[in-house]
Amino acid sequence: MQRLGVMDWHRSEDFAPLMLVMSGKEEHRLVTSLREIAEALIVAWPTDDGEEYMAAVKICLDAIYGNIPAKAARAALIRAAEEAGIPVITVVH
Repeated sequence: MQRLGVMDWHRSEDFAPLMLVMSGKEEHRLVTSLREIAEALIVAWPTDDGEEYMAAVKICLDAIYGNIPAKAARAALIRAAEEAGIPVITVVH
């Protein structure tokens, strides 16, 4: 596999932003970067199991290391959210 190089995981130009509608303290969570995907999955996710959740964590890490595009991590986050019953809103600029 071709290595893309370590990504700037704070950059937001890599994919279109999205909003996760979660329960708890931070009900609406805006996700605009790989860093925010990682935070949502590790800090705010309502459960730590599920096939799509585990895949999203791995894919996010692969994207941070530059092995795959950031858009793949965004797509994995959406699949994990669907699995967990978390509504996703696409943010339009």
